[in-house]
Amino acid sequence: MVPGIRGGIRHNGGMSFVRIAPRILIGLLITGLVVSARSAELPEAFTTALEQAAIPLDHVAVVVHPLDAAEPVLSHNAEAALNPASVMKLVTSFAALNQLGPGYAWTTEVWAGGDIADGVLNGDLVIKGYGDPTLTLERMWLLQRELRARGVRHIRGDLVLDLSHFDLPALDPGAFDGEPLALYNAEPGALVANFNATTLHLKPGERQVMIVPDIALPGMALTSQLVLEDSTECNGWKDAITPFMPEGEHKTLVMSGRYARGCGEQALSLNLFEPAATFDFIFRGLWAESGGTLSGATVAGRAPAREPLLKFTSEPLTDALTRLNKYSNNLMTRNLFLTLGAQRYGAPATLEKGARAVREALTLHGIPTSKLVLENGAGLSRIERVSADTLNRMLRAAYRSPLFAEFESALPIVAIDGTLKRRFNGSPLTGNAHLKTGTLRDVSALAGYVFTARGQRVSFVMLVNHPNARRSEAAQRALLEWAQAGALSSGVPR
Repeated sequence: MVPGIRGGIRHNGGMSFVRIAPRILIGLLITGLVVSARSAELPEAFTTALEQAAIPLDHVAVVVHPLDAAEPVLSHNAEAALNPASVMKLVTSFAALNQLGPGYAWTTEVWAGGDIADGVLNGDLVIKGYGDPTLTLERMWLLQRELRARGVRHIRGDLVLDLSHFDLPALDPGAFDGEPLALYNAEPGALVANFNATTLHLKPGERQVMIVPDIALPGMALTSQLVLEDSTECNGWKDAITPFMPEGEHKTLVMSGRYARGCGEQALSLNLFEPAATFDFIFRGLWAESGGTLSGATVAGRAPAREPLLKFTSEPLTDALTRLNKYSNNLMTRNLFLTLGAQRYGAPATLEKGARAVREALTLHGIPTSKLVLENGAGLSRIERVSADTLNRMLRAAYRSPLFAEFESALPIVAIDGTLKRRFNGSPLTGNAHLKTGTLRDVSALAGYVFTARGQRVSFVMLVNHPNARRSEAAQRALLEWAQAGALSSGVPR
């Protein structure tokens, strides 16, 4: 049975087994012939690699389609609804480019809650976020620079954060896989700074490893239980470290495990706090570094109904999509997904609005959505589903769009950059394919475009849902190389 499709035999009580048995037998024979025929169309190197990985063909979906042709040259299990992992980011990206446009920019608005005189704001500083996922440390510094240019250097009041643009249920960052501190599990938020990353520098000393945060973390204790080893080897140093935050009244981060002296200084980024708390730490840390002061507390509140002192604009959507797809950034995608909903159906942004907006964008381009299941639009999900056929139709619609250059250029290039920088090295594929990767437990996926040796461009989709999915790279390579070599032009598998 194809994963994601349920089926069965409905028994008619009025029909005897003698009459129904031949029909079942004939049906099974026909099914077997169809499966065999479809399997025979697949390149031998590809099917052999799957066999060696112990991955059955009915757990794999494939479409290879020349963009100048009416029909695909390969199509296997194309209608099956499978988990695409991060390949789902392509769907959200396609919807965003078409709904928001390549020049779309987020804003972050700032109000002064009092008079400004001699560099002093006598009142609160109010900041309202609209989900900008591009507020890196550098851009946070630029925001503060613009604030200082408006005469604010010292704040004698509270820092008021307005998070009302997003309306989200309570989220548990560890619910997905029990790794709440992993950066890929960072929650979306109306105000997010530096992808919600808290960066810690590990520095080996005489006898112990010191932990130094990138930005000051007032009220947070950092405890190193790392065993310093006199080794020059540094491979897999992150796997030898276990960060955890014990429950209690005081915030404490403990680092345990082993650390080789040969690693020297390394940086480790973690998802330690909810987005608003991380934003607070980063804002205050950068403000203090520039010589500013902020005397009050940080509180939740609402922005006043008047023009803000400052409207800080993000980088354009095209730049955000490049970082989002090349490095498979979950938080950026989740914020974009929510932004789509708010832009299409009004604030506040909700997950349901985001899903509706994505479906509508696909439907407007004639792309079927009956096999599409959306949770957060990032693929960080056990329930998200899409068919290879839907992905292929979307890739082809993007190719026909005037925004194709923006869409394709945001994808990782094989053996060149992003999540594909170290994949398929030494292959003719190098530099000849823009593909989005997707990896979860039991899931491995690729989708995008391959430029063939014969000058064709083809859309490519391969989804694997199986416990051995991580062993499918050889099969991916075989199928990609077959497509890139231009064998598809003759329609004869090699």
